[in-house]
Amino acid sequence: QVQLVESGGGLVQAGGSLSLSCVASGSISTFAVAWYRQAPGKQRELVANMGSGGNTNSADSVKGRFTISRDNTKNTVYLQMKSLKPEDTGVYYCQIEIFFRSYWGQGTQVTVSS
Repeated sequence: QVQLVESGGGLVQAGGSLSLSCVASGSISTFAVAWYRQAPGKQRELVANMGSGGNTNSADSVKGRFTISRDNTKNTVYLQMKSLKPEDTGVYYCQIEIFFRSYWGQGTQVTVSS
């Protein structure tokens, strides 16, 4: 069992930046990690993911603005967000897949005001 704890969310004005962190209770070095978000009344959607080898993918809506990274020595996944827009508002979740089972954090709220 892996526990994930996200932090770094908050209220920011449009155009601003935030950095999210996700600390895992165990080693994540050999597993893919991802950030998802869920806006009110909408389905959870993939924001960005990163394979164990460092390859990354991101949603078209955040390309060029959000960057996923990881520090395996700290069992931590990051999401750097810049040029934030009101439509980026939502709860952001960290996810890791271990042997075909997904583990999720509790989420951190990001609110972008216009």
